Amino acid sequence: MNALADDWRNQLDPVDASLIDEYQSEFPICERPFAQLGDMLDITEHEVLERVKRLYSQGIFRRFGAVLNPPVIGSSTLAAVKAPESRFDAIAEHINTYPQVNHNYRREHAWNMWFVVTAGSQDRRDSILTEIESGTDCTVMSLPMLTDYYIDLEFPVVNQDTFARESLSQTTVDATRISEEATGDLRSLEVSILLEIQDGFPLTQTPYRDIAKAVGTDTESVIRAISRLCSSGCIKRIGCIVNHVMTGFSSNCMIVWDVPDGELDERGEAVGKLPYVTLCYHRPRRPAFNWSYNLFTMIHGRQATAVDRKIDELAAEYLPYEHERLYSTETLKQTGARYEDLIEETTLG
Repeated sequence: MNALADDWRNQLDPVDASLIDEYQSEFPICERPFAQLGDMLDITEHEVLERVKRLYSQGIFRRFGAVLNPPVIGSSTLAAVKAPESRFDAIAEHINTYPQVNHNYRREHAWNMWFVVTAGSQDRRDSILTEIESGTDCTVMSLPMLTDYYIDLEFPVVNQDTFARESLSQTTVDATRISEEATGDLRSLEVSILLEIQDGFPLTQTPYRDIAKAVGTDTESVIRAISRLCSSGCIKRIGCIVNHVMTGFSSNCMIVWDVPDGELDERGEAVGKLPYVTLCYHRPRRPAFNWSYNLFTMIHGRQATAVDRKIDELAAEYLPYEHERLYSTETLKQTGARYEDLIEETTLG
């Protein structure tokens, strides 16, 4: 199976389709979550679990568990360099050695390498950027998120939708300010739990009980702690995380816009409601780098031509401003954020 083979959908029954499209979030936080899910799907606990395992083994799910939120737990930034082609691979390899770098992509632009750095403090984050500059001999442009209008990478995929977000029934959009000096104010148990679940929950009938055993506490304490982490925003959602490339949404473009500052919130919230925009956020201009763009949007689609048409629509109807299109052409690194250093810095720093 690969991103170009669409016939896998025909092999799914309605229960599989529900698991894939309806339980990427709001997974039950209780002693026997698969039993509760079975009641909702009118099948047994055992069958739910076996289906999730099968979808995972097929590559449709990347993992099962929590999606953590680095900007809330620590300090995060999107960064870019202009990597000479003759040294491109070596520069990517150097940047990717940092565990604090969890995403890195080649994009079609003079700033051709884009990566995310997350650390326990702004000072540590910026020191990593300085080290990368020194180690690669490339100037780093840092663009921390300042306002989150809409960020959610759930992908309803058991359909013929052209764009990743088309089938989502509800959308909440507001201007949420992000502090570069954020810390999660984590309790000791929450630290232990985050470290335990960063690669996913156990695929068992009792995942919360198994997490509790691993961190040396009782199930109820884990359930309360995970509920707090969800409420505080350290955990964005709990569910089955789909592999969006495997399911066909392989054409993604980051579009950057020069929006008048006084219109930024109004425009950002309006664009964040559109069913084909998967990410929408405010990042700073960088005049020193001749970077005038302050609104970032992402579109994930199945065909580049369809994505381009939607960008044209955005420019004509919603964002009539100067913009550039930065298509992703190569994934250089894509992992979950690693939290050992992040949590240690957050807790001790």
